[in-house]
This record gives sequence, structure tokens and C-alpha cells, in this order.
Amino acid sequence: MVTLREMSRGLQFPRSPIALADGSVLVVEMKSGVLTQILPNGEWTVIAELGGGPSGAALGPDGCVYICNAGGFAWQDDQDGLWTPGYQTTHHTGGSIQRVDLTRGRVETLYTECRGRPLRAPSSLVFDRYGGFWFTDAGVLRPRERDRTGIYYATPDGSCITEAFFPLDSPSGIGLSLDGTHLYAAETFSGRVWEWSINGPGEILGANGEDAPFRAGPPGAKLIACARSYQLFGGLALDSAGNVCLGTSVLGGIMIVEPNGWAIEFIRTPDPCTTGLCFGGVDMRTVYVALSATGRLAAFEWLRPGLKLHYTNSEQGH
Repeated sequence: MVTLREMSRGLQFPRSPIALADGSVLVVEMKSGVLTQILPNGEWTVIAELGGGPSGAALGPDGCVYICNAGGFAWQDDQDGLWTPGYQTTHHTGGSIQRVDLTRGRVETLYTECRGRPLRAPSSLVFDRYGGFWFTDAGVLRPRERDRTGIYYATPDGSCITEAFFPLDSPSGIGLSLDGTHLYAAETFSGRVWEWSINGPGEILGANGEDAPFRAGPPGAKLIACARSYQLFGGLALDSAGNVCLGTSVLGGIMIVEPNGWAIEFIRTPDPCTTGLCFGGVDMRTVYVALSATGRLAAFEWLRPGLKLHYTNSEQGH
């Protein structure tokens, strides 16, 4: 287990950290439905009220923060003060993609459906070099059923959304390779990570349409990682060597997978729901990790620089 530097505590199931140029970090708080900024001294302030159950966040080309909102969950307390999301709540607002203007705190809903089919529970997103973004929809659970979901591609102006891949088993984390030719997505409940070749914005090579004949396994996908024990995969980030770094729950930590598919390391963390991470700092060697069940954000130093995202706070000057 690494030595973590705790940045903040008392958060309501933080997820999807975003490192900013001034040393502060943005997180969504899934249980309270807000976007929060945490300063280097540990103080924090709510930037925007999002509602529902925000799950993923990323900076876009316009300097705004784009949010995957899962719509809300029924929350479970394990009697030790650890809260975790459970079944779909009766107050589920429906899934959506939101945009937050950081200077004003204004929230705008961009997408709630694709071709007439409602989004169920968008989970994570990543922007590409063209200014559009890929995102996963993890779906929601009900006592005897769960949603069939997939991967979408959309533009940040709210004008175009396409279903790029269907179906997957509750996909959560998503990321792009350094050269932008490969897409990675992690399935939560199966504990699998898949890789696809992509041919451009929203184009996954080998992907079948939703009405294509049934096949065992995602068409066109390469399996690069599978949990060796019962693990739930969450958000992911890539480092400069191309390794896929996954937040894991049940046995909380970060699983590191080489691009060729070998799991090379597992870093334990003191939280059973380590849902996501990001890289930051001047040299991109600082990892910020969401310790969600215990309501904390922590940081530690990585052996290699992280992979710089296409749009960052330093480029936008916020």
C-alpha cells in the first residue's frame, strides 16, 4: 500500500477527479449531486448544483466541465459509515450529459437521449483531439434486472450524439491511447477491460449495430484485462507508457495494465470503493485518487508521468 497524502475528507462519495493548474482538484460528489473544488490546503467549495447522481467529469475544449449524470441511486450504509450506491431510486431523474460553466457555476443539460432512447446512467467520458467526447452508460440496477448499455460519442455543443457500441456489461471507465487510435473501456461487474481500434470520431472498427445477431463478447474488441478475484472496475486513466490504470472496488486500489494486456501491478488503497483517478502536477507525476466510500480525496506520487489529456485547465486559463 502506498503512502497517501489526504487532501480532503467529509465528501459525499467523490468521483472523477480533475487536476487544475493552480493545484486544486475538482470532483463530483455522487451522493449530494454537486461539483466541488478542493484547494491545496484542503478547503473546498461547491461550484455547481448538478442534482441526480453525477458520476464522471472532464474538461472540454471551451474550458467548461462536462458531466456524466447517472440520475441518482438508493444509497446503502454498511453500518460503519461507508456509503455505497445501490438500486435505482424511485426518484431517479434519468441519465444526462451536463455542461458547467466554471466562471458562473451555470449548469446546462446537453443530452438526455440518443435517437429516442433515453440515457440511463452515463458514467465516464473522455475528449478526443477533434473536440468531441466518448462516454459510457453504465445503466442502473433494479432488484431483478439491469439495463443493457454501451458507449456513445457526442459533440460538446449539444448538436449530435451517436451510439457507437452496444451492448456492454455496465461499462464505466473510458480512455484513449496516446495516438488516439485505440479506445479502452472497463466493465464494472464483469471486471473486464476491452480495447477497440477506432477510425475517427464515433467510429469503432468492427462494431455491430444494436440489431445485429447475437455474439459472445463485444464485436471488434480485444480483452486486455480481467480481474483475477471478485473486483468491480471503475474509472480509468492512462500514464505516459500507455498503461491503463483502473480504480477498483471490493478490494480497493489501482490496477495497472500494460497495453499488451499484462496486469503488472496492483496498488492497495485504504478504501473499498476506489472509484477513479487522474494525473496532475507540474510533471504529471501526481495521482489524485477518489476514496469514495470514506469520502476522501488523496494524492501520491507515480513512477511515470501521466498521459496529458487533450484539454486541460492550464490551456484554458481558468
